[in-house]
Amino acid sequence: MRRLIIDSATENCSVALIEDGVLIAGDGLILGRGHAERLVPMIAALPDKGRADVIAVDVGPGSFTGIRVGLAAARALAMAWSARLEGFESLTLVAAMARVQHPGMAVDVCMSGGHGEWFFQPFAADGSALAPLASLAPADTIARSTAPVVAGSQAVAVAQMRAGVVALDLRPDARHALLLGEQAFHADPRPSYGRAPDARLPSAA
Repeated sequence: MRRLIIDSATENCSVALIEDGVLIAGDGLILGRGHAERLVPMIAALPDKGRADVIAVDVGPGSFTGIRVGLAAARALAMAWSARLEGFESLTLVAAMARVQHPGMAVDVCMSGGHGEWFFQPFAADGSALAPLASLAPADTIARSTAPVVAGSQAVAVAQMRAGVVALDLRPDARHALLLGEQAFHADPRPSYGRAPDARLPSAA
């Protein structure tokens, strides 16, 4: 089975082609902006132009635009290739990447969110989530963080306020998707923005 991994949920934009548990090829760039312009050429540069039996895409949380760019590309390719479509979460991948560097240790993942908040989720040493994803003010995030390892784009900021913490400045990277167990991939991927929308429908008079 060949699986194309697409990750454009954060400032990192990455793709990978995995076949029978082996990384065939991949690429990754720190973009900040411009995911829509770079993602498709990155996929096209993969062997067989990235064609795969399964397409897995990062559904977030992260950038509103980046999440939608990745999902749109994944859905279009899945339709064109009659491929199965799957989703996975960005914080779950970051936690898996952190555990490679510090096996057997719990990990708190802390990533930049919207409106000055941070995305936070704690993971046990076996990779299971200890609590649901939360979007919190920085002070609340630091108050909740208890793991010896903190990973993500705000890991250094957390470590500055917690003594003795190992900080890993990581972003989700499709080339490390092999670290995820099959249970991390789910059918019918939908965007996970990590916080409620700012806009509200007007209440009835």
